[in-house]
Formats: sequence, C-alpha cells, structure tokens
Amino acid sequence: MGEPVSRARAAGLVAGLLADAAAGDPRRGHPVAVFGAAAQRAEQACYCDDRLTGAVYSALLVGVPALAAWALERRLPRARGIVLAAVTWAALGGRSLGREALAVGEAVAAGDLVTARRRIPALVGRDPATLDGPELCRAAVESVAENTADAIVAPLLWGAVAGPAGVVAHRCANTLDAMVGYRSRRYLRFGWASARLDDVLAWAPARLTAALAVLLAPLVGGEVRAAARVARRDGHRSPSPNAGRAEAAFAGALGVRLGGVNRYGSGPDALVEVRGPLGDGPSPTPADVARAVLLSRAVVAAAALVAAAAAAAAGRDSKEVVT
Repeated sequence: MGEPVSRARAAGLVAGLLADAAAGDPRRGHPVAVFGAAAQRAEQACYCDDRLTGAVYSALLVGVPALAAWALERRLPRARGIVLAAVTWAALGGRSLGREALAVGEAVAAGDLVTARRRIPALVGRDPATLDGPELCRAAVESVAENTADAIVAPLLWGAVAGPAGVVAHRCANTLDAMVGYRSRRYLRFGWASARLDDVLAWAPARLTAALAVLLAPLVGGEVRAAARVARRDGHRSPSPNAGRAEAAFAGALGVRLGGVNRYGSGPDALVEVRGPLGDGPSPTPADVARAVLLSRAVVAAAALVAAAAAAAAGRDSKEVVT
C-alpha cells in the first residue's frame, strides 16, 4: 500500500470519526438513505423468491458502489484521505446511535412510554406496542452493542484494510441485510445472500468490539473477568453469528441480562424470534442504557486507534516488501 497511502488512510479514518462525533448524520440527502431508496426500487423491479436472484441483487448493489469508491480514490491520489474521511463520515452512525438510545432511556425514566415507543424504531425493528419499560431498555442496550460493531467499528476496520471501497462495501452490505436479510416468508431465500455477506464482513469487527468491551468494562463499573466469562459463554446464543458476541460482551460488562423474545411486525406476518439469555444480571434500566452508550464510545475510541495502527502497519509492511 505504501507509507503515504497508509498515513492518508489513518488520517481519513480519524477525520471521518471526528466528523461524525461533531456533526452526526447529514439531515438531508444522506448517502445511506439514497442507497436504501435505490435498493428498494431495485428489489421491486427484480424480486423473485429464489437465492440466485437475491445473490445477483446483492452482488450488484454492493459491488457497483464499492467499485465506484475504488475508482474515485484512484482518480484522486492526492485526496485519498479526504475521500476516505467523507465516506467514513457517511457510513458511521455513532452520534445518532447514542442520541436515540439516550432519548429512549430518558423517556422510560420519566415514565413516558409513549415517547419511548415512538423513538425505539430508530434503533430496532421490533413492534413497539409490545414493549414495556424494561423491554424498551433491553432493546436500546442491544442496539447500542450490535450497532457499535456494525455501524462504527466495522467501517473503521474495513477502511483500514481496503480504504473507501472497503467502507462502502460494508455499509452497503449492512444496509441490505437490514432491508432484506430477515428470515421472513418474503426474504428467506431472496435475502439469503445479503445476510450471509453481512455475516462475513462483520465477523472480525464483532469480535474486536466484544474484546474491547470486555477490556473496557471497568469504565462502566464492570469487571474484565466477569465480562469475559459472559462473552465466552453466551456469545453464540444469538441467531446472528456476530451480534451475539457484542451483545454478550456488553451484557457482561454492564452486569445486565439481555436476550429474550423479539416480535417484528404485527398481524399474521409478524416474525417472532426467541434469543437465548445473555448475561446473569437483572433487566436493563435507563441508567444501564446510559452506561451502554458510555461503553460504546470508549470502544469506538479504542477501535479507531486499532484501525489507524492497522493502516500504518500495512503501509510499513508494503514498503518492506517493495524494498
């Protein structure tokens, strides 16, 4: 990759993270929202209840934007860091994640379940009408844990490994998984490839997130040994091969119990998912939601250092091979 490129990548990742922390998501014309709308139109045009069609759909919608990002970086070699900072800012969702989770926790603490149920769809796809105070807090904590890995750590790692193309590929795959990756009647086959691709791309970031959450447990009153025990014991209990790792680590670090029955949608087409228990403590409270956001921010800061170091190390290794 070369040392100048590695420095640009490290700087671009940090700049993108700082932009997200300072400004959050763009209010209008968010690239992820634009992509989601395009993906929805493409689904309506090509949907067929089979895996092959879904695989082609996923390959095109992930491959074409990633190729465009790669070409842009190649065309603007002196602006590599700026390009990476821009796509990283667009891909990250840390500020929005913390804001929405804290809003749900504060509403529950105030006894305003109407507001909490109105805000929770920004974090999870569960039927809000079925959620009481503890379940709203559980949903918020689980979303913070999962999205710390999916929406923040993963883009940082893929940016370090593959630059703007890596960030874009992961974000597109993750968005498609959220749209068509459900095990519902409509998407069981069509969304299979999107779900599996997201699983592959999220494998390493989820485990890095879990490891950092365990190590940083004392920042939120937890113990490293206890958090590690829960992460090892319960990480496999989620239907997702990745989300459960982060959620179990957060549960252990916070000393709470996550997992349970989740209902997505309503009526005869509702999907009911039973998740195994994660952790040994009580159900999360609004205070635990705030602690989860604090832990998330600490994990993200540590992950940014890891990603920047990985980019720099890759540049040194490349230089040694060349010389």
